Amino acid sequence: MKALKHVAAGTALFLSSWAAANAGVTFDSVKNKGFVQCGVSTGVAGFSVNDSKGGWIGLDVDLCRALAITMFGDASKSKIMAVSAVQRFTALQSGEVDVLPRNTTLSLTRDTTLGLIGVGVNYYDSQGIMVNKSLNVKSAKELDGATVCVQPGTTTELNLSDWFRSQNIVFKPVVVERLDEIIRAFAVGRCDAFTGDKSQLAAARTNLENPEKYDILPENFSKEPLGPMVRQGDENWLGIVRWTLFALLEAEEYGITQKNVDDMLKSKNPNVLRILGVTPGAGKNMGLDEKWAYNAIKAVGNYSEVFERNVGKDSKLGLQRGTNALWNQGGAMYPWPIR
Repeated sequence: MKALKHVAAGTALFLSSWAAANAGVTFDSVKNKGFVQCGVSTGVAGFSVNDSKGGWIGLDVDLCRALAITMFGDASKSKIMAVSAVQRFTALQSGEVDVLPRNTTLSLTRDTTLGLIGVGVNYYDSQGIMVNKSLNVKSAKELDGATVCVQPGTTTELNLSDWFRSQNIVFKPVVVERLDEIIRAFAVGRCDAFTGDKSQLAAARTNLENPEKYDILPENFSKEPLGPMVRQGDENWLGIVRWTLFALLEAEEYGITQKNVDDMLKSKNPNVLRILGVTPGAGKNMGLDEKWAYNAIKAVGNYSEVFERNVGKDSKLGLQRGTNALWNQGGAMYPWPIR
């Protein structure tokens, strides 16, 4: 038993020394400048949008705030930079932003050709299409010859072409770069339909005059696993972003909330004690304070709280959890264990 304790202590010392010695370029850069620079979309309700006070709110913004807390224990150490669909990857590649929590679909091509890598999924979505009810269509299969508004430089544009081609249906794309301009074009009738992630369509509909006049059709054109991206070659920073996301999900799984997190420090559950840093090791292994996850949960809440506040039942969007429920509640959210 004594020998095992020596091995465990030696392993912990090695990992701690390794993390300190191998903090990557982004980790060091973020530490030195004193804030995390995050690239978000240019205004998608529920994910990243300006609030009435001139700040940013949304599911992606909360992930950025959680990262700042993980690194510095302070949400104000997060800086938001709005980037368009076309600009986003260049902004991350060039170092203008440290992480792209922006609603971006993770795909093989993006993982293998851009020098970037997906971290994990913070929202499972699918692509759909929205129409004015006056068109009197109930399926996208009825849109032969229709004009469709779409953003360039997105998987959305590619998926749209693939789906219509597979159905042997002709459509006319109306390519508009900015999301707000697409919504305006759709509202004034420049296009018959508007395609995007279904969460994006639901968000756009809330800002249209008479939202009840618009239908999101039932077809799912694609799988859209949305999540943060970082630059390749900096595993330490990749790990910090990944485990910050997983910590919010693990907190939900073990019933740790923004309100009860202090009480949970006295939990008898060893998993809870590891997540909250009462049992040390996880923070030191990443070069962080042991209370990194505790601080993040106390500031932004667990994943359920973040979801419901921004896109779920407590928001204008009112989206159901669906696939974004935890794995043990019928969904696909399956965080890796913090141990």
